[in-house]
This record gives sequence, structure tokens and C-alpha cells, in this order.
Amino acid sequence: MFEQLTHSLLHDLKTAIPTSTADLPEKELRSLLESAVRKMNLVSREEFDAQQAVLLRTREKLESLQAQLTELEQQSTAASNQEK
Repeated sequence: MFEQLTHSLLHDLKTAIPTSTADLPEKELRSLLESAVRKMNLVSREEFDAQQAVLLRTREKLESLQAQLTELEQQSTAASNQEK
């Protein structure tokens, strides 16, 4: 993922400002770009989608547990009222 992004950025950079990049060797420029990209804490689409699925399952579980808790509270309240 990072290699493809770096390659794309390098190409775009050379196209946009060819005079300033001509002074820097391609390896040095590539190294700088790779370093900058890695510092961005990017994730791949696959990783993002996987985390999104985990979040969705967690949210569904939370809603289910909240519904169960509400039902148990109602049962407890009803049982308390019957004992009085």
C-alpha cells in the first residue's frame, strides 16, 4: 500500500514541480516521501473495512445487551411491586 502511494506521489510531484525535484536524487526523494507517508498512520482499505465490521458487530451486541438489561430491570421492578 505505501509503495503504491509513494510511487503515485513521486510521479505527481515530478509532474507538478519538475525543476525543484530535479535537484534531488530519486532515491532520496522516494525515501522522504515514504517517511512522510508512514508518519501519517494510514491504514489500508482492507484494514479499515475489517475494523468497521468489528465496530458494527460491537454496536449490535451493545444494543442487544441494553435491551436485555432494560427487560431485566422491568422484570425486577414488576417482581418488587408484586411482593408489596
